[in-house]
Amino acid sequence: MTWPEALTPGMREVGQNGDMWGNIYPRAGAISQTHDYKAAAVIAQRAADLVTRTGQPHIYTPLTASSRAGYWPPSPVIEGDSDNHRWQMLTPKKSAACSVFPDGSATDTYADKLAEDGAYTWTLWRPYKCCPRRGQTFLGSTG
Repeated sequence: MTWPEALTPGMREVGQNGDMWGNIYPRAGAISQTHDYKAAAVIAQRAADLVTRTGQPHIYTPLTASSRAGYWPPSPVIEGDSDNHRWQMLTPKKSAACSVFPDGSATDTYADKLAEDGAYTWTLWRPYKCCPRRGQTFLGSTG
């Protein structure tokens, strides 16, 4: 099966002018990115792209259920769109902030985010914006 996204340069890519990280399509296979952090981010974006869509030609379980009365799931993840998703880094360095990829400038080395063992994890937040945890107020008790 051929996807236009896989054949059209600049379509469905993670990156910015002067700093291309990698392609979303094809969603299987290797990434030709030598920077560990950027390669891991593209893999995470590919996984999110796959599981937030239904009817894809892969064996998987969609992350979102189908629409029904009173329930409208968020739209599929689109790279670079902070309105429908954001990533929060958990390892190697937990971040309190959320962003889309790329999360730095074109000249950023991401040295502060590199993992010695090559292991990276992020939380995918959608469609909510993550917020810093604040104080909690006990509202009352019935018993």
